[in-house]
Amino acid sequence: MYITCLDLEGVLVPEIWIAFSEASGIPELKRTTRDEPNYDKLMNWRLGILKEHGLGLKEIQDTISKIDPLPGAKEFLDELRSFTQVIIISDTFTQFASPLMEKLGWPTIFCNSLEVADDGMITGFKMRINDSKLTTVKALQSIGYDTLASGDSYNDLAMIKASKSGFLFRTTDKIKADYPELPAFTEYNELLEAIKKAMV
Repeated sequence: MYITCLDLEGVLVPEIWIAFSEASGIPELKRTTRDEPNYDKLMNWRLGILKEHGLGLKEIQDTISKIDPLPGAKEFLDELRSFTQVIIISDTFTQFASPLMEKLGWPTIFCNSLEVADDGMITGFKMRINDSKLTTVKALQSIGYDTLASGDSYNDLAMIKASKSGFLFRTTDKIKADYPELPAFTEYNELLEAIKKAMV
């Protein structure tokens, strides 16, 4: 039995923090897990910048409400879900993900949660579990699933490498060069075919 695990940002929807960086005019917020492998370090740095600029959850949610899935993403996901179970495993937060899940047809997502003060300022974050992508893939394998996985960033590599088949999707040239053994795709139809072949 197969289950496909997908990253969210960069694979199905644009990077939320890059969109917010552009909307807020704060270029430092363009930094993502493609640039910084340590997620805790990255998030604490982001929260420091938000505090410095007096920006909270509402401002980020206003930006997210204007984000649409990447072209072809919903169709890709619909077709993928027609022949395999799919879970999106993301380091994003429930407070960010809900409007995007609605636009994608409510797929299952495992993600984290933000700690938000009464005034709307983000004071911290709670990760669902340590190394959530790898831990989730191993948990699925422990209950009888063969996992297939795809993502674009450093924080996806562990789940990709631990799966029966794993694929990079729209990743950076550096990650492709550092992990030449991982098949890398840029189009949804290529990824769909690779997943189908892996299930044969």
